Amino acid sequence: MKGTLYLIPTVLADDTAAQVLPPQIAERVADLGYFLVENARTARRFIKQVAPAQVIEELRISVIDKDSTDTQVRAALEPLVKQGISAGVISEAGCPGIADPGAALAREAHRSGVRVVPLVGPSSLLLALMGSGFNGQSFAFHGYLPIERPKRSAAIKQLERQALAQHQTQLFIETPYRNMQLLEDLLAQLQPSTRLCVAANLTAPNEYLRTDTVANWKKAALPDLHKQPAVFLIGT
Repeated sequence: MKGTLYLIPTVLADDTAAQVLPPQIAERVADLGYFLVENARTARRFIKQVAPAQVIEELRISVIDKDSTDTQVRAALEPLVKQGISAGVISEAGCPGIADPGAALAREAHRSGVRVVPLVGPSSLLLALMGSGFNGQSFAFHGYLPIERPKRSAAIKQLERQALAQHQTQLFIETPYRNMQLLEDLLAQLQPSTRLCVAANLTAPNEYLRTDTVANWKKAALPDLHKQPAVFLIGT
């Protein structure tokens, strides 16, 4: 009998586990002895926080990140396929599989006939969409926009056209230390009447969430998003 692959959400902000994670998460983490993680250090800290009784040194922890090969992903799942051991997937923040290497594990698990169980927890993308006031029935997540300014400008204008023509919310993110550059580019490229939402540090005490027209964004002081986890949305 094959094991089960549990997709275990983690917190988006430090010291918020009690507020944002259901008891089911701690119970599952306490039961497992094998974890497939994006970052070993942050995963160990999370495990110890939600399941203090776990002896970290006795756990089996394998790193599967964006640089892992298909062979490494298959090897990480072998204990589930051949030994019937269950495992938990832990992302660095939020829900595994969403803009995250955990997607490769879930995909390979399905190919191998391993049961995949997603658990409930915070997702910055869904929280941002919920709070934006934009269309929640038709939306698209694009991950990271191009770094090169000409390509980024073209991408921004294309997303704006999609949002306006299809009444479809467009979501994307940026490496935190480039957030301010992206925000400046958005305000420079988008039409004044287009609505832009910025959601940063969601679930944290200093959470920031604002939706307004580009014209109004330009009139106000911009938030300091440098090195802050943020989600950007274009909508109507």
